[in-house]
Amino acid sequence: MRPDIVVVPHTHWDREWYLPFQRFRLGLVRMLDEVLDTMAADPGYRFTMDGQLAALEDYLEIRPERLPAVKELIAQGRFAAGPWLILADEFLCAGETLIRNLEYGMRGAAELGGAMLVGYLPDQFGHCAQMPQILRQAGIEHACLWRGVPARVDRDAFAWVGADGTAIRTQYLPGGYGNAVALFSGPPEALTDRLAAFTETMRPWRPAGPLLAMYGADHSAPAADITAAGLRVATLHDYVTAQDPAVTGLPAVHGELRSHARANILPGVISARIPAKQAMARAERVVTRYAEPLSALWLPGGTAASKLLDMAWRRLIACSGHDSITGCGADETAQQVAARIAEAEHIGQAVVDMVCASLADRAGRDALVVVNPSPFPRTALVLADLPETQAVLLAPDGGQVPTQRLELAPTLLDETVMDDLSQLLGRVHERELFGQEIISWSSSENVFTIVVGRHATTGYDYADFRSAVLDGAARPGPWRVLTLAEPVVTVAANVTVPPLGRAVLSCAPAGAGRPGAPGWVRPPGGTLDNGLLRVTVAPDGTLSLLSAGAEAHGVGRVVDGGDVGDTYNHAPPGDDVLVDTPVRVEVEGVCSGPLVSVLEIRREYAWPACEAAGTRSGTTESVVVTTRAELRTGEPYLRLEVSFDNRCRDHRVRWHAPLPSGAAESFSEGQLSVVRRGLTGEGGCGEEPLPTFPAEGFVAAGGLAVLLDQVTEYELTGGDLALTLIRSVGFLSRNRNAYRDEPAGPQLPTPAAQCPGPVTMRMAVLPCAGTWHEAELPRLAEEYRHELLAVPGAGRVLAGETSGARKGANTGAEDTRAEDTATGEGSVDPWLAVEGAGVVLTALREREGALEVRLVAEHPSATEAVIRGPFSAARRADLLGAAGERLEVVDGTVRLPLRPFEIATVHLTRAPVFPPSLTSASRP
Repeated sequence: MRPDIVVVPHTHWDREWYLPFQRFRLGLVRMLDEVLDTMAADPGYRFTMDGQLAALEDYLEIRPERLPAVKELIAQGRFAAGPWLILADEFLCAGETLIRNLEYGMRGAAELGGAMLVGYLPDQFGHCAQMPQILRQAGIEHACLWRGVPARVDRDAFAWVGADGTAIRTQYLPGGYGNAVALFSGPPEALTDRLAAFTETMRPWRPAGPLLAMYGADHSAPAADITAAGLRVATLHDYVTAQDPAVTGLPAVHGELRSHARANILPGVISARIPAKQAMARAERVVTRYAEPLSALWLPGGTAASKLLDMAWRRLIACSGHDSITGCGADETAQQVAARIAEAEHIGQAVVDMVCASLADRAGRDALVVVNPSPFPRTALVLADLPETQAVLLAPDGGQVPTQRLELAPTLLDETVMDDLSQLLGRVHERELFGQEIISWSSSENVFTIVVGRHATTGYDYADFRSAVLDGAARPGPWRVLTLAEPVVTVAANVTVPPLGRAVLSCAPAGAGRPGAPGWVRPPGGTLDNGLLRVTVAPDGTLSLLSAGAEAHGVGRVVDGGDVGDTYNHAPPGDDVLVDTPVRVEVEGVCSGPLVSVLEIRREYAWPACEAAGTRSGTTESVVVTTRAELRTGEPYLRLEVSFDNRCRDHRVRWHAPLPSGAAESFSEGQLSVVRRGLTGEGGCGEEPLPTFPAEGFVAAGGLAVLLDQVTEYELTGGDLALTLIRSVGFLSRNRNAYRDEPAGPQLPTPAAQCPGPVTMRMAVLPCAGTWHEAELPRLAEEYRHELLAVPGAGRVLAGETSGARKGANTGAEDTRAEDTATGEGSVDPWLAVEGAGVVLTALREREGALEVRLVAEHPSATEAVIRGPFSAARRADLLGAAGERLEVVDGTVRLPLRPFEIATVHLTRAPVFPPSLTSASRP
């Protein structure tokens, strides 16, 4: 009698890793050809395609003739597809990217016949705290995973309790996703012994019931003849969903899964190829918080924007793969990932450009449109280039906007000598020259001068210009041709903008009662002070920060140390030398004024070079680390930009800040949650459990908080908070790594992972006396990461006219007529406001004619989200868009109680007419 074992034939397919995507795809086609041929010949065969749909789509792009067979197998339940589009790294992309990944995978698998209803996460390097809630809100009641499970779990199933309290039954895979990979290897007569050995190994994990035998491995097809063994063969969907989803009696594990006890979680991927992490965050921000919400509000029904956003999302999701954004692949793979991330950002920016073109065309050429991407009112700085003669900004109510003059742009754009002046006509395209518009021209003693500007306001006739040029050409040359820009001054303006709305400012000349913007001066004595925060520079170049009730000193110490690890794991050399003392320090005041003040601190270090064997050398490289410290009016934090030229190899550079009150724990924001972490990690599987962790939005500990631009590796060490600025390594994986027992991949050189050349990291730091939520860090992170958007007016309307005043104008963007209809001639602008303690907007998009708003309560106690806007109806929805309970709308207001860290998706129906109570004068 055969033992009670269920065999799940599968493969684990890394789309790209030590080979780039297209080279791996060739093997994918061979593998799936073999699997489909086997399934056609053997009706009892089953197959699970790794939990990710993208590999199947990659295959069908090459083998479209196989689509009918694939659909039939999925519909029959023999071939399990989805639920993910990509097996993403859960810590190196935004939480919204994880949600869209699941949405795309579930939708695509449904189109093929149905999605596997198991949250299969076989090889990710740990799991984020919100995953149980994400799965449950997509209708999935089971998870299945391997890495990150703590030692206290002693069976093959546990209750995984997410950040909000959602508990989901989780199938643990002792031994990994290939725990039965050798079950059918070897002589058939020895199968009974192999089954007995498998049972002996796995039965302690599951005392009763069928054992799960994951028969598969990386990049290979399972054997074709396994059904002859007389064992039950099933998909992972069939096995897992047959289990009772109830979690009663199961051991509970709360929050994220980042234990090293049972499997390597390879934490060095957080800091491998940091420029890719920066690019990913930038692209996600452009798509999620600018392109998608602004097009939903200002270009409703725009098919071009919708298609472009779909393209951008697919690229972002593809790059989130656990061997992609992690940076643990070959250099060729990293190049492809970087290109796709850049494409996603460019596509998102194209949509932003469409919105800006529409907004610009609705405002006069003497106007500046300022857009707020946040769902609450903001008063913040924007930079604007204004004609020197029109350098005063007026608010819509006629009041003068506070400004500060920063710099005057050079006026000479070009100087050329021409023997024949008629050659100039070949440079001019109607009115355009050097990307600007011709304002005027003059001729004197063989000097022809042209003045250009961003938006010309004077009359122009090309025939007059051509005549003047030809008149000059009739005289002997040579001619000196000068192209001058209209004098333009860059100003910082402190602008108040309504939630997800716009403020239209008008430019005016300085005059009586309208003084010009004050110029900048050098800040005195290396000190910055905006009334909320005072910053001073110490002799060693570190910073002291003093605010009401809190202070921090020694902030910004830079520490260089060796790293002879690889893209997966940091490992210091045995003879490591740490360098944290500069040989020279210079402090320069860049500007100081009522709105913004800037210091530049330059510290020169002698960093050890690296020998060929990976040891720290006695020779050194001179490296200048420049810190730009910027303090803006109204901000309780100091903006920092740290940059240097990375000339060294095999090293790690970290930014340190002593914690004012010490700390035994940290709180870090990421993937729609705030996670509490201690000073150590749980070890036990041959990997050094370094307490280095990821943070996305902010990290706070011991009276200090840092707001982040992208996912950043941090550690609490020696009373300091340390952030990794760069980690330079030369191998994908080393066969011998002092901090890991086994190789994590092939030992391939990755010279590009040394990250040579310019390095820049941006952040903001603030002392805070209370807890992270008392300091309102989620809101501060929102403000820090999402700058106001400034759009120069380009239309012919006056700044004070309404948005509908130029119906039908040519904006160069699609669907502007639909947009004008949506807002209504003479009506108020589209807008939306969200209030509530810790309530964060994660997505806003148009979906089937409604506005879909996704919020998360980043707060440790229950809170209430208040959504205001011109809406007639509202209802909750799940993460896949399925409508749920109706919500009461009272005077355009929806109130939604939320549990701590609850994710809520709401569909809002636009009101056909703006209620009088929701005029621009009454909204927040």
